[in-house]
Amino acid sequence: MERNLKNVLVISFGFLLLFTAYGGLQSLQSSLNSEEGLGVASLSVLYAALILSSMFLPPILIKKLGCKWTIAISMCCYIAFSLGNFYASWYTLIPTSVILGLGGAPLWSAKCTYLTIAGTSYAEKAGKNAKDIINQYFGVFFLVFQSSGIWGNLISSLILSQSSNKVEVSEEDLECCGAYNCLTDTTNSTESTKPSNSLIYTLLGVYTASGVLAVLLVIIFLDQIKSDQAETEKEKLEAPSFWSTFLATFRHLKDKRQCLLIPLTMYSGFEQGFLSGDYTKVYVTCALGIQYVGYVMICFAAVNSLCSLLFGKISQFTGRKFLFALATVTNTASIIALLLWKPHPKQLAVFFVFPALWGLADAVWQTQTNGLYGILFEKHKEAAFANYRLWESLGFVIAFGYSTKLQAYIKLYILLSVLVLSMVTYGAVEYLEAKSSPGTPTATKKENGRPSSQETHM
Repeated sequence: MERNLKNVLVISFGFLLLFTAYGGLQSLQSSLNSEEGLGVASLSVLYAALILSSMFLPPILIKKLGCKWTIAISMCCYIAFSLGNFYASWYTLIPTSVILGLGGAPLWSAKCTYLTIAGTSYAEKAGKNAKDIINQYFGVFFLVFQSSGIWGNLISSLILSQSSNKVEVSEEDLECCGAYNCLTDTTNSTESTKPSNSLIYTLLGVYTASGVLAVLLVIIFLDQIKSDQAETEKEKLEAPSFWSTFLATFRHLKDKRQCLLIPLTMYSGFEQGFLSGDYTKVYVTCALGIQYVGYVMICFAAVNSLCSLLFGKISQFTGRKFLFALATVTNTASIIALLLWKPHPKQLAVFFVFPALWGLADAVWQTQTNGLYGILFEKHKEAAFANYRLWESLGFVIAFGYSTKLQAYIKLYILLSVLVLSMVTYGAVEYLEAKSSPGTPTATKKENGRPSSQETHM
């Protein structure tokens, strides 16, 4: 096998193993660690640390350690979070959330740098176009990586479904599920169906082992980048000073279009935060039990993955406006339905309809917003995508931050309000673009990748 492709596969499967664990844990936090809102508080802290990490750490670590060891050490930060869940408390989970957040940005930056260098290196040897090879390498990476949401949630559901604590949820307890959830009683009702400690430890053991395997895979099989290539990349990283990069992020806000895109970018964090922090707890865990969370999130991940690929291909024919309209209608209908629906175990299929629709809409928010940034700010991509990471992460922080303080219906109204505002400001961006270049079509370029901070996926 060609050496560069081997390295791409090592990174891809390393990330698959790592995010199989992290993705499953993130989906369970609001249900597994519901006491005093510890789970969602840890996620809020995690994304706040990610914001700081994005601003400062990636250039330093890549410059000092190189891509291979930055990836390996950053992966260890994710393992720390898994270990913190073994004895979940404010003194274990919050510090390990900070550690994971600090490791998140260097991990993704080093991955992007490594794949770019590997693609450029191979293209030079083979006499091919570097962009084409780099796109192929990223395509392979995301093909493997995006299935992590399926495997991580499948593992959690298979293990937690072995619980002997399954009890029938009474009609009285079901009154506390859904949009008008009881802030105090929901926790108590979900505690009664919480799996035994032995099952939780088994799940965490599998997740930790998956993370350790990811680190070993990278350390043993991933080649170091050749010194001359590494030096070239270091010079690129070193060229803008730390503070100039930091300040460039905020200078970019002078662009009116960037300011108008802030609500849309934050909405991406809000809607993902609601699904993983609130829908899983007050709808799924409350009415069905924690063992169903994984299956529901598998549905979201599978639809999201397929639609990301599909929308990336059809956007060149439909244009981005149609896809944004589709996502808006889908999310609006889902939010209204969630406000009206009273979850009941007899309506099992309905629990899967919402994450499927959410996955369809999220695929648009991720691929098209990401592509929109690349097109609008082609000459200032670094500052633009730094803003993307900043505002999306801030959306996560706010969504997880108020998760335990407000009832679900208030959060749904907030979500709907932010969505409406997002579409108004997005429409203004399209108007400004049409006004500045009346003869230029504004259809979105093909965009198959997902933003690296998600830390939906993180």
